[in-house]
Amino acid sequence: MARTPRPPVTIASDTLDRLERLAEAAMARNPELADRLLAELARARVLPPARMPADVAGIGSAVTFRDETTGREQTVVLVWPEDADIAAARASVLTPIGVALIGLRAGARFTWDTRAGETRELTVLSVGRADPVTPAA
Repeated sequence: MARTPRPPVTIASDTLDRLERLAEAAMARNPELADRLLAELARARVLPPARMPADVAGIGSAVTFRDETTGREQTVVLVWPEDADIAAARASVLTPIGVALIGLRAGARFTWDTRAGETRELTVLSVGRADPVTPAA
């Protein structure tokens, strides 16, 4: 399967520094994921929070996406690592799907490598604000 060109990424300026620090801290534990996050941040368009489009995935966004191979749709809320709870569909931005989705707009299509080594096409169907995220205690 040919890889789809990577869609544009937009990041809010108030989250950029923390995302970069997370990637740097993860370098020892998971260098491939950290490199992927840093590469996405390096190519991102950075905007002030007030200018961020509502349909761009950021921290606290509910993102619905579809696996184009299986047709399966899934919704996750992107959160900081300390707020992650996969049982509640709260995906850390420091996971493969979190890195893939951060900064994408509704309608974006991208290539995704599953943990089983399969290559899939995923499409972002919608991006919205999730219920407020309660910080971890």
